[in-house]
Amino acid sequence: MELNLSPQLADTTIYEEESGGYYAWTGAKFPVLAEAEFGAGKLVLQPCGFALPHYADADKIGYVIQGTCTVGLVSPNNPQEKVLIINKGDAIPVTQGVISWWFNGGDSDTTIIFLGKSGKSYNPTGQFHYFFLTGALGFLGGFSTDFIGKIYNFNEADSIKLAKSQTNGLILKLGPEINMPSQSNCNKGEHVFSLNECNSIIVKNFPVLEKIGLSASLVRLGQDTHFEPSYSTDGSRIIYVVKGSGRVQIVGLNGTRVLDSSVHKDQLFVVPKYFVVALLTNEDGLELLSVTTSPRPVFGKLGGSTSTWLALSPPVLQASLNVSPEFVKCFKSKNQ
Repeated sequence: MELNLSPQLADTTIYEEESGGYYAWTGAKFPVLAEAEFGAGKLVLQPCGFALPHYADADKIGYVIQGTCTVGLVSPNNPQEKVLIINKGDAIPVTQGVISWWFNGGDSDTTIIFLGKSGKSYNPTGQFHYFFLTGALGFLGGFSTDFIGKIYNFNEADSIKLAKSQTNGLILKLGPEINMPSQSNCNKGEHVFSLNECNSIIVKNFPVLEKIGLSASLVRLGQDTHFEPSYSTDGSRIIYVVKGSGRVQIVGLNGTRVLDSSVHKDQLFVVPKYFVVALLTNEDGLELLSVTTSPRPVFGKLGGSTSTWLALSPPVLQASLNVSPEFVKCFKSKNQ
């Protein structure tokens, strides 16, 4: 079956109010997400915007595109809340089943992109599914009043108050009467990695990735330059355009060019395992967030100073390319 790898903007608005919004790429409208078992979403929080406590059915990495955010995490097997302050350029892994909440305590908007795996999700259709504790979509409202009363030792009136007082859905705006945490209460370095300081995270420099089976890199390219051809041997890649624009080509089996397209800010595209991808940038350059479905990614380089072309001996290149020794020498010099 032919894959449609064309870059796409988020296709579905899951929730949008003055407090913020959540936007998703879905397998229904972007089928390659389901085929490659990826999921992707974008959270936007206005100042004082609060995303209600929830857990998801997929492992993912959140990357802060702009702003600052206070995050709370509670693991199923360790019910102690970890509070973290994350900023632009930070990447935070979020494991399936971990309860989290997100609050923008700053003065400007916060935007976080989530990229991860959806193959083991509740309904593997190429998107993340969220299960809320409270609010209009929360589990509390799903139980009957007598269940709530028995479980939490409340009378009927207080059971209704517990389950039904919060009527918002996903995100709400908090007033000044609620004093949210403003400082981390744990070692940030154990849970968050700054891609401003190191442009890639793998299990070697961030061991927590072993658990979620993902790795990530931030690629910054200047104007009128290129991203050298490469392929991944142990995982597919999902790539989000943080800013800038350019052109992408992907070549698959039998030398077939399966994608030749322009790319722009906020678009997302998938590079299947073994397929070769290359990009050219426009005058505004490109900044890309790439997540690979392996904590120990292995990339084959087909351009630049570490490419296979330099490793191959001149006679092999001469025979393979059907060119003269002089041309081989010139070709090698172009890759150094």
